[in-house]
Amino acid sequence: MILETDRLYLREMTQSDYGSLCRILQDEETMYAYEGAFDDAEAQEWLDRQISRYREWGFGLWAVVLRENEEMIGQCGLTMQPWKDEEVLEIGYLFWRQYWHKGYATEAAKACKRYAFETLDKDEVCSIIRDTNIASQNVAVRNGMKPMDSWIKHYRGVDMPHHRYVVTR
Repeated sequence: MILETDRLYLREMTQSDYGSLCRILQDEETMYAYEGAFDDAEAQEWLDRQISRYREWGFGLWAVVLRENEEMIGQCGLTMQPWKDEEVLEIGYLFWRQYWHKGYATEAAKACKRYAFETLDKDEVCSIIRDTNIASQNVAVRNGMKPMDSWIKHYRGVDMPHHRYVVTR
């Protein structure tokens, strides 16, 4: 276990989480900000990337587990992400649609912010969010972040404007 909150705990994902991860990554509505659902190979690549990040950095997107029933309901964590000409520490979150609008993303993201400041001793952390993803932007604001700047990312052959929300210690 990496982090605990009142209702959740966050832990590293393992291969045994593949099925739960696919519920998230292979749902069209959940993945609208990524231009659609992932296929099996893309979901496996996503999982492999997180496991590699744990080894390289000691963090990545972690499984978010609901304490009351031990179900993996999403993922939230810290990653290093390209932003313009630099790499920035980002809090990312992606939850199974069944668990949207219940405060879980905000609860997990706030725990990740504390981890970045208190455990990693960072002075700044951000969330990079597609311009059309209002729900995720609202989570960033509830996490104390403010919009800082914008940039167009190219993903799956699409130009996607993104905003970077930032909070400092």
